[in-house]
Amino acid sequence: MSTGLTRRRGGGGGGAGAEAENGDSSRVASPAPKAGGSRDTGGPETSYESSENGHKIAFDPRDISESAERSKQPKLTLMEEVLLLGLKDKQGYLSFWNDNISYALRGCIVIELAFRGRVSMQKDSSRRRFPLADRVIEVIDDTLTGEVLLDEALKMMKASEKMSVSSWIDLMSGETWNLMKIGYQLKQVRERLAKGLVDKGILRTEKRNFLLFDMATHPVADGGAKEEIRRRVRNVLTQRTVVLPGSQFLPENLKFRYTRTIAMVCAAYAANVLENALATLGHESRERAFAQVDELLAEYSQWPFGKRTGGASGGVGANLGQVIGEEVTNGKDEELQLEVVAACLSVFTRLDSLL
Repeated sequence: MSTGLTRRRGGGGGGAGAEAENGDSSRVASPAPKAGGSRDTGGPETSYESSENGHKIAFDPRDISESAERSKQPKLTLMEEVLLLGLKDKQGYLSFWNDNISYALRGCIVIELAFRGRVSMQKDSSRRRFPLADRVIEVIDDTLTGEVLLDEALKMMKASEKMSVSSWIDLMSGETWNLMKIGYQLKQVRERLAKGLVDKGILRTEKRNFLLFDMATHPVADGGAKEEIRRRVRNVLTQRTVVLPGSQFLPENLKFRYTRTIAMVCAAYAANVLENALATLGHESRERAFAQVDELLAEYSQWPFGKRTGGASGGVGANLGQVIGEEVTNGKDEELQLEVVAACLSVFTRLDSLL
């Protein structure tokens, strides 16, 4: 089943950490908040609690809420997992020949915000007249996540007029001719994600000389994290019955575990980094895996999600329809958030024609 994506087998990302966006070194101001749109709780930023000896201890309540948020979420965000798949393990940079990864990472930001319950489709029955990607999304919870890029995007969405899924991905990627909206572009996303992975102990920072200049690179420090992601990808794309063991990267009690994994695999495919997870497979197995992800992207880029009967591509993933159906049923109140995920995947299906 064709999705419109052209497979380029080079794998990896585009340009060794240097964003494909123009003017990465200069920071354009984010859009000014609209009237009444600023996030001001009116409460004190510092709280106090009494210790056993009677002294008052000052703390910022936002630190506690962000810590609680992190404890419920996977160790890595979708953006970090996709970036990690694209990085060369020892060299610590992305392939120079990839045009897709920057755009795909912005899509992952929107998907991650939806999974975390921060954004959803605007509840309007007339939205069904429009294609998924053209439906308007809104912020439903402006609580910060503790992840810098997610919080930056969330604040922009909260302060801005409501726009469609494809508009937000375009604007955050800098894909606009409207100079009034150039401030929506998220800058140096790949470098900031890599530094976040350094902070989490997954990567380390080194300097490499590239003929005329030195550049910071980020080789893999914890190979177990990347191997776990590769195993998960191969599991989804090659096994008849897909079982995802619990780990710090995909906790057992995490909501939408299987849907999230499908979104990660499809995002990696759109970003042209999926090949790196399939390198250990033989040629025929690799071809079948690409055929499987083609079908997954077609099925989950529509809402409601497409139904599969008994799996596809030779019975691979025969149980996925059932387990994801159960996730959707159990998350009935969050269907508008899952609709955002489907909309982002629908943008990925036409990524080559957009860039």
